[in-house]
Amino acid sequence: MEKEIFINESMGESRIAIIEGGTLVEVYVEKQDQQRMVGNIYKGKVENVLPGMQAAFVDIGYDINAFLPFSEIENPAYLMDSDDSEDEHVKSKSKKRASRKSSDNVNVDLKTGQSIFVQVIKEAFAGKGPRVTTEVAIPGRLLVLVPNAKYIGISKKIWDKYERRRLKKLVSSLKEKEAGIIVRTVAEGKSEDLIKNDLQNLESSWRNLLKTSDQKKDVALVYEDLETASSVIRDLFTPDITKIVIDSKKLFKKINAYLEDVSPNMANRLEYYKSKKPLFENKGIENEIDKLLRPKVWLKSGAYLIIEKTEAMVVVDVNSGRFVGKKNHEDNSLKINLEACKEVARQLRLRDLSGLVVIDFIDMKNESNRKKIYYELRKELKKDRAKVAVSPISEFGLLEMTRQRIRLSLLDSMSDECPTCKGAGRIMSRETLITRIDHWLRRYKSKNRKLKLKLELHPEIADFMKNNKKALRGLMWQNFTYITVEGNPKVHRDEFKFLDTNNNGKVIEHVSIEHK
Repeated sequence: MEKEIFINESMGESRIAIIEGGTLVEVYVEKQDQQRMVGNIYKGKVENVLPGMQAAFVDIGYDINAFLPFSEIENPAYLMDSDDSEDEHVKSKSKKRASRKSSDNVNVDLKTGQSIFVQVIKEAFAGKGPRVTTEVAIPGRLLVLVPNAKYIGISKKIWDKYERRRLKKLVSSLKEKEAGIIVRTVAEGKSEDLIKNDLQNLESSWRNLLKTSDQKKDVALVYEDLETASSVIRDLFTPDITKIVIDSKKLFKKINAYLEDVSPNMANRLEYYKSKKPLFENKGIENEIDKLLRPKVWLKSGAYLIIEKTEAMVVVDVNSGRFVGKKNHEDNSLKINLEACKEVARQLRLRDLSGLVVIDFIDMKNESNRKKIYYELRKELKKDRAKVAVSPISEFGLLEMTRQRIRLSLLDSMSDECPTCKGAGRIMSRETLITRIDHWLRRYKSKNRKLKLKLELHPEIADFMKNNKKALRGLMWQNFTYITVEGNPKVHRDEFKFLDTNNNGKVIEHVSIEHK
């Protein structure tokens, strides 16, 4: 399948779009003034060790302490014997890790004030600090260096057993004994010189990290990963990428130099976009991104999805919409649900939605049809680089799944909290606001005898009030007060402000509705 990468840089943010077979499948957004943390390695200081939570909190110089679950402690220097007796007999690293995660209690050798190397694996989100691990890894173009490990891992996407054997033998002869290596997919078919050069660069980065750490007495950033654009090129620029188009001359030169160094045969796929018309508008990407900020997603059949992100989970509802099938209800539902599977998987990647996801498919009575939906969704999710886990459709017709959280969702990256609704997505109706004004007037008049007041509202609400003479007269007659209504753009739609007309317009009260 043909893949293309488009990179747009502006004054406010950098955006990366990945297109597969003519369809937008991934979007990355990075604000210019926003610190990217995933992949960074810090010399941190242990602030709290909480065995009851099976976690520790580490100061890395961020506003909020980083969260270190005991299950993410891979360095043997920080581990004591686990309560799980089977742990001693398990040789496989993956099995050991699974054993620790399933164990009720993991004992660690961490003390408050202790210095520790940690790497960020999840960005800070919703008042929570970044999530970190002690298994630090330095990624390169072809290899990933894991300094505190001893294993050699080969990408599962390299299918040829002879190539896997060659790469393992080659890396084994090159690497240091006290270090682990992961061979990336792009290393397939690469020469010994290229792999050796990549490994040497990684080892040099690790030595520089240790040197920087020794020079720092306190908490410090000791290794900074590439910015989003460069990291995407490093991680995703595989042979199936036909071209990369960049509209920033500076970034184009930077990435071109990088490719000339690590993969010169692919540098000719890099293009500099010179047209005056914005790149994303010219390629139709801008319109697609705008759609991603809306909850409704239309399907080709006329059915649609509603995607809502809540504090606890992401909820996806599948609706038949305008679809009119010629078959029976069961077959029509199956057709819509199969179409929805592809779009749901795509939307999760595009919007970068993570955590618990609950999908409400159209009801189907046939168990075999439910299984078809389950397997179809799993198939589509295999295209996703994030880790996912999917459960079969429950007796209530719901499918539950989880998707790995690494960074902020697209909605969180491209939008801010509404100052009016405070994230609720709804604001108070005009009629309810008038009721609140009436209640305030009654409370005020029970203690005061002022006959004239000025009422300031949002301009649109003020026009509505002026045109609704019945409501305005009712407020004045019931409360025996003459009210002058004025529009003020500084007053939100669900707020109101009363002023004393006899006291140089002194504000009596500015009522703001609290959103909880």
